[in-house]
Amino acid sequence: MRSLVLCCTLLATPVLAAPAQPAALEPVFAMAGIRLLCEQSAPLIQRGLEPAQHPQVSKLFGADAVCDDLARRVAPNLQQAELEQAQALLDSPLAQRFTAAERAVGEEPGGLKTYTEQLASRPPRAERVELVRQLDRQAHTSELATLLRYEAGKTQAWLSVLKRGQKIDEKTLTTQTAKQRESLQQSSQKGVEAFMLYAYRGMPSPELGEYVALYQQPAVKKLLDATLKALPEVFAAQRQQLK
Repeated sequence: MRSLVLCCTLLATPVLAAPAQPAALEPVFAMAGIRLLCEQSAPLIQRGLEPAQHPQVSKLFGADAVCDDLARRVAPNLQQAELEQAQALLDSPLAQRFTAAERAVGEEPGGLKTYTEQLASRPPRAERVELVRQLDRQAHTSELATLLRYEAGKTQAWLSVLKRGQKIDEKTLTTQTAKQRESLQQSSQKGVEAFMLYAYRGMPSPELGEYVALYQQPAVKKLLDATLKALPEVFAAQRQQLK
């Protein structure tokens, strides 16, 4: 009877889902392009700054510093099973083909520039453009690009205030720079759209549609939504350490 009670108790006990660990996000960040955002953070901020300011920016906004903090903030939003699902999808043959197409753009000097200049006179089919726009929305590509540029600009403004011997808080800084985000969003969307149209020009539309569907999967969506929310928090926390 005691064994039966123990058995029933075990069966009645809910299995606790294992939370994702920050370190486990490293390969997923690389597959989703998030690592690239981290790598671009310090160089973007350093543009226009005096060389003497570069070491501090490199330390606080270097790729590892940004991605490690980002992983700590994103991990609590995901269960380990969800993280594994996202990794499997982002590492699938379909995703790898599109990633390879994106990387190939860098191997064709001047190709993207020429293509962008010809878009007005030789626009793609409307349904093709819509697929690319859907992908951009689902993957948050232009949103993340905008956010990175915006937060880099805010950090430059923060450093400028500090250099004058003054202080500013996050709320005031956000209010003063809000309009800049709108213009950055527009330019990011145009740039991302042109890049995708060029990079994926050899991909059949049905396959592009499948790629859009990949980013609609709950695990991938949850990962990217959490990243979009956490990135400004990371920059704000790092700015507090600037001197």
